[in-house]
Amino acid sequence: MMGPENPEKPSILIRGRLWFSDIPSKPLAKLRGVARQAIKLAKDDPRRLIHSLKVGLTVTLVSLLYYLQPLYNNLGASAMWAVMTVVVVFEFSVGGTIGKCLNRGLATLAAAALALGANHLSILSGGGNEPYVIGLFVFVQAVAMSFVRFFPKVKAKYDYGMLIFILTFSLVSISGLRMNEVIKLAQARLVTIVIGASTCLAVCILIYPVWAGEDLHNYVAKNISQLGNFLEGHMDQCFQTSCDARIEITKPSISNLNSILVDSKGREETLANLAGWEPGHGQFMFRHPWKQYLKIGSLTRQCACRLEPINGFLNSNIQLQAPQEIQCTIQEAFSESRKALKELAWAIETMTKPSSANPHIANLKTASANIKILLRSSIWGDESDSLQIIPIAAVMIDMVSSVEQIGDAVNELSLMGKFKSRNGNESGVEGESEIGHDKNCIEIGMAEISSLSVAIDERIEYSADEQILI
Repeated sequence: MMGPENPEKPSILIRGRLWFSDIPSKPLAKLRGVARQAIKLAKDDPRRLIHSLKVGLTVTLVSLLYYLQPLYNNLGASAMWAVMTVVVVFEFSVGGTIGKCLNRGLATLAAAALALGANHLSILSGGGNEPYVIGLFVFVQAVAMSFVRFFPKVKAKYDYGMLIFILTFSLVSISGLRMNEVIKLAQARLVTIVIGASTCLAVCILIYPVWAGEDLHNYVAKNISQLGNFLEGHMDQCFQTSCDARIEITKPSISNLNSILVDSKGREETLANLAGWEPGHGQFMFRHPWKQYLKIGSLTRQCACRLEPINGFLNSNIQLQAPQEIQCTIQEAFSESRKALKELAWAIETMTKPSSANPHIANLKTASANIKILLRSSIWGDESDSLQIIPIAAVMIDMVSSVEQIGDAVNELSLMGKFKSRNGNESGVEGESEIGHDKNCIEIGMAEISSLSVAIDERIEYSADEQILI
């Protein structure tokens, strides 16, 4: 028998020609991928493209110091320091740019002054000891500044200034050994840095400014709103039926909950540090309480962490069996939690007093009290149902505490930030009275939570005793 016919293989020349013909297509495919990614970045946040244009404009402006002969005659080669200043201090937000400009300017001024003093002391030492004295000063300041950088507060806000101090002190002091006009050198570099920093600030603030404080404000409100979105409808995943058609149910987003737990802390701290450099702008007055946003963010993460057990129920697809009345009461509790969180997020976003969240918090405490009564009642048909529903009840207990704490923190923010009420008045004495009322409500709610915990413990002990008797 004859074997199957083998197709003719292309010759080496043909394969080589095909390989060379594919070479241009590979770079083109990569370029198309980069272009798609660039378009996506610009669409996700158009401020990125505007920032790039602002940097290009600023670099072009300060380059005139080097291009124009009259300016170059006065500054010389030191004019390039203005360009370097723009490149290293121009940040995406106004707060970041101001922070780096102040760090660079003050560090340059202090380091240049100390370097001139070090040069003067080295000259007074005489006898050819200048290099040794300068070397000692450079070593001591480099060691000291490098160690100071490890302090947490310095690392957060002044780390760049420490680096510039080390660089400037070393350059000016060492240059003084070979240059006679060290004072003129230090003066020229300081002037060019001031010119570059001033140009950066003018362009950054006057042309489509990006405020880190505003980003922090919106980000904290968004995280609270995402908690409400997560709560919205998760009970439909746990129970087989819905007890009230008026409760709108949608599938919760677990990815949003994970993003709050993983990503929010670092971003909030960074934005708060940058916002501390910014002047008053828009609705945010001078010395706006940015640190209070960190407190609210921390409470939001605690609330998200307490909701984490719900992921286990959603991933396991367990349908909890419980009496209809218990289902309705627990669904009501989580529905009120969702509404309260939504109202708190809206209050932060619009900078208004969160008085609209108080009724939902009160309803939440009422629902927890009803669950306490139902757990002590005799409506349970099967004891396994009561043991199965206890984890959900425990999550609800934590939710009562978390939502109230977030509400209290938002109320404090409304007072410190002088948020306006819905009728347009600033929060004053009325806001303080609401804070006192909310604190009393929190104390009452915590008492109800304690009694609910006792009820759950009693229910567990009762179920265990019955199982032993059986």
